[in-house]
Amino acid sequence: MEFLKALLKILDTKMEIPTSYGWFHLTFFFLSVASGVLLCFIPKMREGKAVRKFVLLTSVICILLEVYKQINFCTSYSGETVTFTLLYYSLPFQFCSIPMYAGLLSGIFRKGRVNESLLAFLATYSVFGGLCVMFYPTQVFIDTVGINIQTMFCHGAMITMGIYLFGTGTVKAEHKTILKAIPVFVSAIVIAMILNEIVYYAGVPEGDSFNMFYISRHYDSTLPVYSLVHAALPYPLALIVYILVFTLAAYVILPVAMGISRLIRATVKRKIKNTI
Repeated sequence: MEFLKALLKILDTKMEIPTSYGWFHLTFFFLSVASGVLLCFIPKMREGKAVRKFVLLTSVICILLEVYKQINFCTSYSGETVTFTLLYYSLPFQFCSIPMYAGLLSGIFRKGRVNESLLAFLATYSVFGGLCVMFYPTQVFIDTVGINIQTMFCHGAMITMGIYLFGTGTVKAEHKTILKAIPVFVSAIVIAMILNEIVYYAGVPEGDSFNMFYISRHYDSTLPVYSLVHAALPYPLALIVYILVFTLAAYVILPVAMGISRLIRATVKRKIKNTI
């Protein structure tokens, strides 16, 4: 019991809430981009097995950090008493949670259409989600050191993996890549909708909510901009708008990736040629 309490106190170490574009935020933002680019220039890390292992390892780390987050959020201690309270709103099946599952599954489904779809999702939708948080992190920072590290690492890793996958050519920077990614996104949407219905009718404690992807028809959405759409349109139409807008945003990643990946590959080729 003493060890558990000591561990909980360490995990709950406090800090001043980081500010948007402060040193804490910008450090992780820089590292997420720089590490993705750097990986593309390491010859051994450009090999297929290395890419798969990196994505898998990154996903496992994100899952472990998510477990820590749930422990931190759901567990409290007072004197000798340790209590666990399940917080439905924080359960990990939001849009930005999917990359850690997709990365894990990509290590299981090594080759074939499923693997290609998972990696395409990580290079498009996932990058969009990571960029949204990294450009507008206001709502993700709290006064707990570990949670701030967890959110910055996991969202930064989404950007890192995208750069890495495109830069190594593992995911092709071409328009049709979005078609491979859409099934993963839609599947996640369907699962979220099913979970939202099951948990709602099973009973959610008063004062709490279970709203995965923030698309539940039983609660108001809190997503910026989409909350207005959710309130103004019938639920089916609002859901269609959600899917289309997210898909368009994910697709916009591709033209940018096309230019960047060409630049990285050309630079790598020149570097390899100069060393021969």
